[in-house]
Amino acid sequence: MELITLKVFDSSVEAHILRSKLESEDIDAFVFDEHSISMNPLFTQALGGVRLKIRKEDHEKALSILQEIDETNYTNDLNEVIVCPKCGSNEYYSNFKSMKGGKGLLSILSAFIFWVYPIYYKTVYKCKKCNKEFTAE
Repeated sequence: MELITLKVFDSSVEAHILRSKLESEDIDAFVFDEHSISMNPLFTQALGGVRLKIRKEDHEKALSILQEIDETNYTNDLNEVIVCPKCGSNEYYSNFKSMKGGKGLLSILSAFIFWVYPIYYKTVYKCKKCNKEFTAE
């Protein structure tokens, strides 16, 4: 049985969510390097992230499931489709790690001075058309 990497994640939680979706569609999925990265997030870059692997013969079916997930619009708590507040587009990056603002600048400077991992970032949506960063409210 040959395993191939389907997707790479920053956190094991996201990997397990996709793993459970794939397994509900009768695709065996395996999560690699989750414990190493959970114990020390600095290993994320060194190990290449948390990898979700599947059997090679399930690749096409898994890609169609990923495409279906990617084409589904995100909704807020009121079940309304989330759109960019600037241009109204529903094409954006979710879970974008932003360091804009004073706290982000301070985090970058302290990371550079003390040679540590940046300790501050916020997770936002980033519009693919106008590059506006926003949160779903």
